[in-house]
Amino acid sequence: MRTTAIVLAGGAASRFGGDKLAAELRGRPVLHHALLAVDGVADRTVVVVGPDDAVPAWPVGLRAEPVLARDPVAFQGPLAGIASGLAALADPVVASDLALVVAGDMPSLMPEVLRALVGVLAAEPGLAAAWLEAEPFAPLPLAIRPAAVAAPIREVLARERRALRALLDVVPGRALAASAWRALDPAGATLVDIDTREDLAGS
Repeated sequence: MRTTAIVLAGGAASRFGGDKLAAELRGRPVLHHALLAVDGVADRTVVVVGPDDAVPAWPVGLRAEPVLARDPVAFQGPLAGIASGLAALADPVVASDLALVVAGDMPSLMPEVLRALVGVLAAEPGLAAAWLEAEPFAPLPLAIRPAAVAAPIREVLARERRALRALLDVVPGRALAASAWRALDPAGATLVDIDTREDLAGS
């Protein structure tokens, strides 16, 4: 099965107070960490940015240059970003059976965990989505079946609901048990994201 990664990189970063995805962490921009992590899991990568955002610099060493997708309207939330990413999958170069959605501000994604998450959908054709069991609930990373979620996403957005949880409430899905994914990532690093400069300093 072909898998495309959708990296959401169009947020406002209001709590950070600047371009957090370009901020340096462990010798490279925050965004590069996410791109390198999904590059080892997905066949291709789509990066979703805002309508007026500059094209990001890509890290050296990627297997293929990411495809750039743009949100038609800025700051509409992650569900709208996924819709923009799915629209890019109409291109046969990145068309896929499964998609792995992550945020560009998640610098500690563990490829082994991402593979296990995608594997939930690969093993269970009736599921449309899979996420990691966590407390509190963490909607990303998220594995989705594009053909099964495209229409529900449009319907949810039409009702002006923008949270990822709104999608998961209406499509068949399940969580990958914490006991399974934490065996691969005992520290839970995969769920770390950068919201503030304090987060950056502590990562």
